[in-house]
Amino acid sequence: MEDQAEDREGAPELFLFLASTAHDMKNSISVLTGTLEGLLGGADNKDANHPAYPQLAQMLYQTKRLNDNLIQLLALYKQVGKPEYPFDPRPQHIGELVQQVASQAKVLLESKKIILQADFPQDMVWTFDEDLIIGMLTQAINNAVRYTHDTIRIAVAEKDGLLEIRVEDNGAGFPQSMIDAGVSAMSGITAGVNFMTNSSGLGLYFASEVAKMHKYRQRTGSIRLENGGQLGGGAFVVSLP
Repeated sequence: MEDQAEDREGAPELFLFLASTAHDMKNSISVLTGTLEGLLGGADNKDANHPAYPQLAQMLYQTKRLNDNLIQLLALYKQVGKPEYPFDPRPQHIGELVQQVASQAKVLLESKKIILQADFPQDMVWTFDEDLIIGMLTQAINNAVRYTHDTIRIAVAEKDGLLEIRVEDNGAGFPQSMIDAGVSAMSGITAGVNFMTNSSGLGLYFASEVAKMHKYRQRTGSIRLENGGQLGGGAFVVSLP
């Protein structure tokens, strides 16, 4: 019993150490990501035809994935380990949200020769935590890069009194295991999401937790994965009250 008590007492310090380590790793990866974006963003047509260009683009994709995962881990740590972590929902212009997400994805998408389509009401305003939603959508786009052929679409609309944001691609669609993982994440069945073998596991868990934080008049936010949509491939969908 004493050993168990000591383990519980030491857990906060261990979590803090792990969070600090993840933060340092995120900063280093952010520097690497910025360097790659600078190299790829400054490339001309001649550079884009260089044999190393696709390899640099793939490096950027992988560093963004790592950075996303570390950001999500830190956000979840702050939410679970520090209940005072500020959840800050405010009225936001949807156009500005889409612009910020598109700006963060611009270099990666151009380096992969992927087109980003956007469809949203120009004057729509909705209340949500901007930083958390941007982090969620950026991860969704980075994940779509893996599946799409050449086009990704972000679409925003009001549906049944909810804000629905869709990130769609024109790939072959999600396997059923990933769609099931999205259902499990929303249901709180973490065992249904294999973090070791399913690369979407952490992202889905993070997205579901962020969605659930948004509540209004007995309605709670949600996420889901589905196939179809306007582009006919996979679609990540978040609905916010």
